[in-house]
Amino acid sequence: MWDRFAASDPGLLRLMAGLRTVAAIALTLVVLALLDTGITHMVAGAMTAMVSTFAIKEKQVRDQAVTLALGLPVALVAMSLGALLNTRIIMGDIFFVALIFGAVYSRRFGDRGTALGLIGFQIYFLSLFVGATTSALPVLHLTLAVAFASSAVVRFAVVPETPQRVLTRLRDAFRARVAQLVASQIELLDAGPEQLDKVLDDVRRRTARLHEAALMIQSRLEDGTRDAATAALLQRRVADAEIATERLGMLLLNARSAERADTLTLHLPHAPVPVTGDWRPAEDDATITLRRDLKALHLLVVRPASDDRGTAVAHVRNRLLGYRDEDGLPPATAAVQDVFRGIGEAARAVLGLRLALDGPQDESDDSPATTRSREEFDAEDVALAAQEEPEDADRTGLQRLTTRAAFQVSVGSVLAIIGGELLSTQRWYWAVLTCWVVFLNTASTGEILVKGYRRLLGTVLGVVAGVALAGLVGDHTWVAFTLVLVFIFGMFFTAPLSYALMSFFVTAMLGLLYTLLNSYSFDVLVLRIEETALGAACGIIAAVLVLPVHTDRRTDELLGTVLDRLGDVVSAAVEQLSGGPASDLLTLARDLDTALDELRASTKPLTHPISPLRGRRQTVRYLVALLETCAYHARSLAATAELVPHSKTVAADPRLERAGRRIAHNIEALAAHVKDEGTAGQVESGASIASTLQADRSGVLPSGTVTFRVLRHLQRLDECVVGLARPLDVPVTDRAGSTRS
Repeated sequence: MWDRFAASDPGLLRLMAGLRTVAAIALTLVVLALLDTGITHMVAGAMTAMVSTFAIKEKQVRDQAVTLALGLPVALVAMSLGALLNTRIIMGDIFFVALIFGAVYSRRFGDRGTALGLIGFQIYFLSLFVGATTSALPVLHLTLAVAFASSAVVRFAVVPETPQRVLTRLRDAFRARVAQLVASQIELLDAGPEQLDKVLDDVRRRTARLHEAALMIQSRLEDGTRDAATAALLQRRVADAEIATERLGMLLLNARSAERADTLTLHLPHAPVPVTGDWRPAEDDATITLRRDLKALHLLVVRPASDDRGTAVAHVRNRLLGYRDEDGLPPATAAVQDVFRGIGEAARAVLGLRLALDGPQDESDDSPATTRSREEFDAEDVALAAQEEPEDADRTGLQRLTTRAAFQVSVGSVLAIIGGELLSTQRWYWAVLTCWVVFLNTASTGEILVKGYRRLLGTVLGVVAGVALAGLVGDHTWVAFTLVLVFIFGMFFTAPLSYALMSFFVTAMLGLLYTLLNSYSFDVLVLRIEETALGAACGIIAAVLVLPVHTDRRTDELLGTVLDRLGDVVSAAVEQLSGGPASDLLTLARDLDTALDELRASTKPLTHPISPLRGRRQTVRYLVALLETCAYHARSLAATAELVPHSKTVAADPRLERAGRRIAHNIEALAAHVKDEGTAGQVESGASIASTLQADRSGVLPSGTVTFRVLRHLQRLDECVVGLARPLDVPVTDRAGSTRS
């Protein structure tokens, strides 16, 4: 059960964020109650504690402390200006817009700039919410100080968080997600025709979640490990485990299909699978052994190294690793034997992951195959060295997204202030808050549109809940505060999962706060819906009319980046596989994954159910799935290329350089077309990669050669790159010179 929870919340990041925020608010309320402050100041303290806790995103404890210390004077100034300008409407509005511009512009300065800008905006908003006056400033300043102190106590003493602890929990979550994927693959082995779609959906979903966990680990390696060498080692082991487990699923699909399944099946929902009449395999000896060994692999993944007592686990590990050396392969079809080899590679990856996470282990019961795997790991550990990644040139002026967003949100806020004042002279600031929020963590007009729609939906549902709760709570102050804490926890726990659900919790919480402030009424909550709709509309109008970043343009830029990163990985990997110099393939593969993740996020507005362009939605999904398939094969090539310098049995093959030329050329042609560089390049197709490698008629390649290992990946990568030409409208030319679209 704990593994399931750890897998659902990698690193327990959502849980810890919710607990930290709730604990800071609770401590603030207790201290303010002991100081006998009024309800208004307790509400102000609770909201300040929430802001000062969630605004700080830095990973290092020292950086968090510095930002928290700087946040207090920013909050005091914002509260003071809010109280001073409360009665000066025009000057107050002008300052509010200037503050909004500065808060958004400060995002260019990283996590600290983002946090201080967010604190300044939210505390000024809080001064409007509680109706701050100059006479109440001393008590309000004390309230802010108590809230920041409570936040510091909880952050650094009650619910401490260090990069090392987060990374440890992320590693546990990765292991749990590997186990979940292997469990789905076991189900895939036995799935009947009526179960196939569901099981395949589970495999796809858990494959994507495994990749998500790997990316989260990569983002924490630099801060969570003691040195660059350790970070590179852990990154390599995580990548090996991800690739080996994903490849095992593909091999299972091949073994259970009437013909080889397209790799796209693992990345595109509802992709066709060439299955036999009855999907379930015959219960022969090979299938029984295969099921047993898949369960044994699952055992190796879920069992901690500290529980490896006796010889049972070592015996299982030795048997599975023996499949890498063709040792003990049962009589079966070639496709089924490939699955056993895939189990051997997955077992090797699990062993490497254990060595990286848990250190050296007992080697007394090792078989020759296990000893060889350990020697390979030792050679890789010695050779691995981290290399610094060159920084890309930063954009300047209005090309910088933070600058454009600052102008957009400022214009949107002016519209929201004007419209909000027409709706209500008392609570116009809700429209401004919504306009501000829809610009957070968005980079295109489509993302802003979807976020505004989700916030409005969550607000409407939250108003319904607020009406019901306000009647139930009545004058029970501490019951209301308890429910506020529950909703705040729900808000932070669900924020990464559903923006609409988070907005629901926010609005329901505000209904309770209005009840505490004795300003609750049904009309107030209806006004909240109206102001939210107005703010979202103003944000969308500003995004469309003021320095717009169109979704098409944004996705084209990211698509070009993905293709560039893909070309870098493939070219470097093929060069190393051909006997060329070693490259930092780990960093190149990480850059590809990061770029693809950004592209996937930017296309969500195009694939959202509210998008009216269904044909385009399907094209975008197909394109992203093809790119995910290309990235999978590129990672596999990189992982195999990393073995070549250290392996005693796998040698480089110079012929692979010739095979990679066409792929590299095609990727360059696609990237040039996407970037609209004015080149009339064409994608080349022709004979299979296998035929281009045949310098003689020697027959089937030996399984131990590097060419045998990467041939299928090169072939699939070649097919997928050519397949990208159709949705991107790039002409394809075969070797005969004919052109087709």
